[in-house]
Amino acid sequence: MHTLDIFAARSSPTCYNLVVKTSNENKRCYVIGDIHGRLDLLDQLIGMINRDAKEHGTDCLTVTIGDYIDRGPNSRGVLDCLLSNPFPGPYIALKGNHEALLETFLIDPVSGPRWRNLGGLETLHSFGIPVGSLMKGQNYEQAAERLRASLSAEQLKFLASLRTSLSFGQYFLCHAGVRPGVSLERQSADDLLWIRDEFLDSTADFGKIVVHGHTPVVKPTSLPNRINIDTGAFATGRLTCVVLDGERRQFIST
Repeated sequence: MHTLDIFAARSSPTCYNLVVKTSNENKRCYVIGDIHGRLDLLDQLIGMINRDAKEHGTDCLTVTIGDYIDRGPNSRGVLDCLLSNPFPGPYIALKGNHEALLETFLIDPVSGPRWRNLGGLETLHSFGIPVGSLMKGQNYEQAAERLRASLSAEQLKFLASLRTSLSFGQYFLCHAGVRPGVSLERQSADDLLWIRDEFLDSTADFGKIVVHGHTPVVKPTSLPNRINIDTGAFATGRLTCVVLDGERRQFIST
């Protein structure tokens, strides 16, 4: 199957989520929030995670919960950094709504105006693609063609590999959240990538504690049913990671 066909299947709102479980749920887990093109902050956080893992001397897993691109200045650099796994142990990358926007643009450039308004111009610029005409609402097809040509085989493979969720012990990791009243195994990809108010306003027990991003907050939010680690890195300079270690949680931020 062509890479773009894979993207199209994964972007479908009717595609239900496959819950991926870790093989060792007792290990320490580092979960990183929305990066949005801030390679500088990611580099800082990688150093902090590596030092923390060395100090604790335990097996660890690192998970990023999506939105690697858009808004910040170096989306291309973030993708290159992550696909090389710079973390101290195994690494799992989850998908965000901004990766879905990029995939849709590659398949259907008519979606360009929406992506442009949500930070797509910064991503195109990071790949060396002129954006002047796009700011006037022109030449989306040409921009999509240039982006297809600019994405490396490794970057395409990384984007195609993104999962929508991960179960880790008592935690359920995804980008945006879950729909209340729907089992974790039956969550739609659309909700996992895009949901906001129905999830954020809910006090329901989701079956596991949901670790998510997608909705920026001033500082990490830790509630009985969810943990929000999107601290608006592209605008605030604060990229946050939650460390899950059994019943213990701690936050590391740039």
